[in-house]
Amino acid sequence: MRSPLVSVVMVVCNVERFLGEAIESILAQTYREFEFVIVDFGSSDKSKEIISSFAAKDSRVNFHEIPRCGLAEARNYACSLAQGQYIAIMDADDISVPERIAWEVDFLERHPQVGVVGGAVDWVDATGKSLQSTWAALHPPVGNSEIVSALQSENQFWQPSVLMRREAFTAVGGYRQAFAPAEDYDLWLRISEKFEMANLDRVVLKYRIHPNQVSVRKHKQQNIGSLAALRSAASRRTGSPDPMQFVTEVTPELLIGMGVDEAKQRAALAAGYNGWMQIMMAAKEWPAALNAGNEMLKLSDPKSLGARAIADMRLEVARLYWKNNQYSMSIKSAAHAVITRPRLAGRPFVRLLHRFGLA
Repeated sequence: MRSPLVSVVMVVCNVERFLGEAIESILAQTYREFEFVIVDFGSSDKSKEIISSFAAKDSRVNFHEIPRCGLAEARNYACSLAQGQYIAIMDADDISVPERIAWEVDFLERHPQVGVVGGAVDWVDATGKSLQSTWAALHPPVGNSEIVSALQSENQFWQPSVLMRREAFTAVGGYRQAFAPAEDYDLWLRISEKFEMANLDRVVLKYRIHPNQVSVRKHKQQNIGSLAALRSAASRRTGSPDPMQFVTEVTPELLIGMGVDEAKQRAALAAGYNGWMQIMMAAKEWPAALNAGNEMLKLSDPKSLGARAIADMRLEVARLYWKNNQYSMSIKSAAHAVITRPRLAGRPFVRLLHRFGLA
């Protein structure tokens, strides 16, 4: 049997809740000729049973099991099994739109200089309901020069939206475990140094927002991994050796040695928690939003942000305590906001009523 043009790869570890829907979204693609490599790396729930049931019904599903390992290691193993010229990344909690692979294959066939193509995503909550009423579909930059420039500050690809040339993946050595769970950001930066990059200006994926996703559970490690990826790329641009070439783990101390001091790390982490707080609020995941808000407050520097910003943060957290039925903590947080910025005392009731949706 000839090798398929496309290999879809997915790694799985204890994701039974959304796994079936994610697999179905791939098997229902309008582009039909592909292999679907699924690698389980240590599930103890019903994930293996779910995958096996699909493999028994569809010969395109190629199921493998490996011992528990790191996320990047599992992704590398899955990609090593891929026979296709193109590798599509899929995560076990998201939903690909039916035309995703067809659109991306068509693009790469017409643009041989492009190594990676992604696309816009639509955020959905745990039930699959679109969050469009609160958050518009996220449209990343589409052209190579725009993407390469923007990559120097933050990731411009939603990993489970990506189709990449296997040639590009192997040319840079695949994922690097030290950066996980920001291993994709490091990969795109390295590929962008050898190939052009692109995004489709259309929604190709429904990106699931829920408290148990990796980006939420491991936000701290993802943040320092992203900072390390940026410093590593900056060093390569100057012609210097890659400082992460032989590193097996990114730590805050390592970042300090690379020129990212503790204050910069805290600021980046606080900004990240603020973003996740807003996202979880959009999904009405109030406990997760509250946790992110409290982490944001712990990391925020009053001297650099100012009293007004800190007071606003405390009021936002007060609202989240209220949403979580923790009324005494809500009042306490609101009082701290007034203490931080006494000018709020002149209009506390109207502002709080509006904050809590009671006015």
